[in-house]
Amino acid sequence: QVQVVESGGGLVQPGGSLRLSCVASGSIFSINVMGWYRQAPGKERELVATITSGGSTNYADSVKGRFTISRDNAKNMVYLQMNSLKPEDTAVYYCNANGRSGSGWSRFDSWGQGTQVTVSS
Repeated sequence: QVQVVESGGGLVQPGGSLRLSCVASGSIFSINVMGWYRQAPGKERELVATITSGGSTNYADSVKGRFTISRDNAKNMVYLQMNSLKPEDTAVYYCNANGRSGSGWSRFDSWGQGTQVTVSS
């Protein structure tokens, strides 16, 4: 099994910054894509940003230029630096990791429990 745990959420004023962290652990052979998703009350979960093992990134239009995703492959960690936060960024942020587990023959697609980000004055 592969577990994913997020940290770093909290309450921040509009215009402020937060950094989310996520670590994957367990029987990991390789991780392909790691990413951040979010779900606001009454809305569906949406992609925020993803990053491949090679460093290719993809961002939702709503966060381009404000959020930066990065990754430490050696530590199985992914980060999300969020700047210029807006009230509409308020949501539970989830980390996802997918790849191969065990000896490499099995696949995994794991989600964390989520961390709350609230942007409010």
